[in-house]
Amino acid sequence: MKTRLTVYSVRLIKRCVSCRSRGELGSCKDPFTMNSTQIEEDKAVEAVPCASGWCVKIIESQNLNNEYGLATERSCLQRGPDDNEERCAYTKWNYKNVYMCFCNGDLCNTATKVSLSPVLYSISLLSFLLTLWL
Repeated sequence: MKTRLTVYSVRLIKRCVSCRSRGELGSCKDPFTMNSTQIEEDKAVEAVPCASGWCVKIIESQNLNNEYGLATERSCLQRGPDDNEERCAYTKWNYKNVYMCFCNGDLCNTATKVSLSPVLYSISLLSFLLTLWL
């Protein structure tokens, strides 16, 4: 019984990829090509439990228009955004210009970009059009 409860509770906790790479070196760069089995085998990449369920990917560069000094970091956010919306944007973080994406889901920060599912996009568009029409 204890084993079943432990396995069940572990599955309820979302995980985030935790790693950092610079340039073309390392396993953390974009595009991120590892699956969950490969993450377990790589010493530089971890799948860490994340209480908030919100993961982050941060791309920093001395000049966001080129690849020089590019670094990619993936980790867990202590708390998600106030509006609970997944998104990517250019922002300042630790006094640096970065491109930051945050998402909610198990190992969601492995994605190259955050995207809406076609069904969710269609529902959102339909709701918007209905509010305009009514």
